[in-house]
Amino acid sequence: MAAPHEEFRIGVDHLSAVTALLQRGRRSHPTAGLFEAADLQWWWRTSRSTDTMAQLHWFDDDGRPEAAVVATDWGNRVALDTLVLPDASPDWVAHVVERGLAHAAASGLDAVETEVDRADTVMSDALTAHDFAIAGDGVVESWLAADDRPAVSPLCDGYRLISRADADGRPHHMAARGGAEVEARLRQTSLYRPDLDLVVFDSSGASAGYGLFWFDPSTATGLVEPMRTEDDHQRRGLARHVLTSGIALLAECGATRIKICFEPDNVAARDLYLGIGFVPSAQTDIYSGSTRADRR
Repeated sequence: MAAPHEEFRIGVDHLSAVTALLQRGRRSHPTAGLFEAADLQWWWRTSRSTDTMAQLHWFDDDGRPEAAVVATDWGNRVALDTLVLPDASPDWVAHVVERGLAHAAASGLDAVETEVDRADTVMSDALTAHDFAIAGDGVVESWLAADDRPAVSPLCDGYRLISRADADGRPHHMAARGGAEVEARLRQTSLYRPDLDLVVFDSSGASAGYGLFWFDPSTATGLVEPMRTEDDHQRRGLARHVLTSGIALLAECGATRIKICFEPDNVAARDLYLGIGFVPSAQTDIYSGSTRADRR
């Protein structure tokens, strides 16, 4: 079998290719890998300097995606994530990491971070070989079987839940935090659905909380990202109502399993998600290093 060949993709072409790669990986394993296709589509919600960067991809002779190294400008840091299929060999992972670091350096990136499953010794070994080190905790990845979902919890009096599909032309509820372009950018993606974009309004018509639910029909997987309750409306059960409502919608769409992640020190999120039935499956670490370190 011929070795996969490298190609560069930019902008929405890159997003399309990395979506296909992550969907292929998810179809080959129900939970392996850190990211869903919807994760990277969620990242697309705002303009970034890396939108115009040529991103490195690998494809086989049939045009199927095999791997990618994705640079994402988060404002205060740049993430460089190595994406491979679940059955990737250690030699192939090491090669993709090597080439990704070299390309990032050639593109003007120096200090970068990357997220790694603590159980993924192959990836951690490949990074430490280039002098990367753990800089902090990442997230806890948790899964819920759709058949084990709880009933939709009641909504507190004085609030109402609607989807973006029924928002009657009002500004998007994430615009204040995500920027005026957030809705236009989300609608450029293949998996965003306004009917799964839920928001709770208070009696004055102000947004009190929201949750965005992603359904990938090619993998029967759901993702919850993001969840938010505004400070003045916390401890009223709004997040539980949004979450259980969204999970019910994902199940109706055909999702068989649903993923959500939370930071390990976020006790409120942990208690909510685990209380609903999500089961932790992985903990990640953030590795930090330089693309210009000696790549031996």
